[in-house]
Amino acid sequence: MALAEFLLELEALTNEATAAFEAAGDAGALEAARIEFLGAKKGRLKMLQKGLGQVQKADKPVAGKTFNETKMVIEAARKAAQRRLAAGKVDSARALGFDPTVPGVRPRLGHLHPLTQTGQEIADIMGRLGFTIAEGPEVEDEWHNFDALNIPPEHPARDPLDNFYLATARKGAHRLLRSQTSTVQIRVMEKTEPPVRVISLGRVYRPDTPDATHVPMFQQIEGLLVDRDVTMADLKSVLRLFGISYFEDDVHIRFRPSFFPFTEPSVEIDMSWHGGWIEMGGAGMVDPNVLSAVGYDPEEVTGFAFGLGIERMCARRHGITDIREFYKNDVRFLHQF
Repeated sequence: MALAEFLLELEALTNEATAAFEAAGDAGALEAARIEFLGAKKGRLKMLQKGLGQVQKADKPVAGKTFNETKMVIEAARKAAQRRLAAGKVDSARALGFDPTVPGVRPRLGHLHPLTQTGQEIADIMGRLGFTIAEGPEVEDEWHNFDALNIPPEHPARDPLDNFYLATARKGAHRLLRSQTSTVQIRVMEKTEPPVRVISLGRVYRPDTPDATHVPMFQQIEGLLVDRDVTMADLKSVLRLFGISYFEDDVHIRFRPSFFPFTEPSVEIDMSWHGGWIEMGGAGMVDPNVLSAVGYDPEEVTGFAFGLGIERMCARRHGITDIREFYKNDVRFLHQF
């Protein structure tokens, strides 16, 4: 092949390839042009390279140099087309309001609700004191919510105005949202022989008017210990160890006489640290009628029970004055925990 003819073919190939890459409107067209002109096996430049062997020996230096220059020009045209298409994508994204060159926004990570954190910490503390976790349903029958807890039918605590009775219950089988977690202790004792040492945590429901210290749905921790020779001293010791662990301070416990149908004697629990007393819940020795209702012999075993409000515990620890804040779902408040 004459040198002039070879150079003319290189020039024609350069023009065709440049025009093809400039005309490529998308990634598919660009790839098709690359394969046609720069393909490793059947590309037109590769096929033309075979013509170098037919050029006279004296003309090969000029032919080889021109071939390399042609390859560089075609490759440059491909890269220019690639950059053009990439810039077009960026412009399209910007037109839609997205700019990939702007630093991203780190997503805000969530965490457990403060009441959930409090419940888990309480369960951990009581676990170290030998108590296991027990669970029960939030929709209860009257036996577990009232009768077995020594609350007779005429007791005002059973008034429909003080409970959330369910309208869908069958006639003669009233059901309601539980008003206390004491229902769980009945279910545990019905299935477990003494000794019993459990806590239950969960939501309870009472139609209270919401204010700084009351909400119609709140969370309780219920503690129960039944064994031989259990006394009020054991109750006070457990509560003091719990208070010291949770509040991380030297907490003192004071009992004030009170009345609950399911404990006898019954007390209000006051706690004190850094001066002043704060009411935290109720407690007492399990009433013999409750023990008899679940098949225990009150002459053989005794026990204590206590109930504390989780919202109140969390609020006292963190200096929160209105427990309604826990349920507003205000991320500015929740983010503090």
